[in-house]
Amino acid sequence: MRVIAKSTLRKFWEQSQHADAKGPLESWYDEAIQATWSSPQEIKAQYRSASICGNHRVVFNIGGNKYRLVVEMQYRAGIAWVKFIGTHACYDEIDVETVNDY
Repeated sequence: MRVIAKSTLRKFWEQSQHADAKGPLESWYDEAIQATWSSPQEIKAQYRSASICGNHRVVFNIGGNKYRLVVEMQYRAGIAWVKFIGTHACYDEIDVETVNDY
């Protein structure tokens, strides 16, 4: 998959309060760029805790569920577009289907 954009993930983990997210986000990124997901079922097969949501969104638990990563999947194009990364508390305040923060 082509992940748009690693810089979004980097900006998040470069914040001192989220430095512990670097390892888990880099691991997710490395796995995602090697993946060839063509359906939500293929994501669930690899990430059982991922949540499949409306509007082609998938929520990944990062860092032992301390952080949430919302990605819009464009399966045919092979694109995983980062829409949100934040703490579990911040995630609780967003609408997964419409969030477009990076």
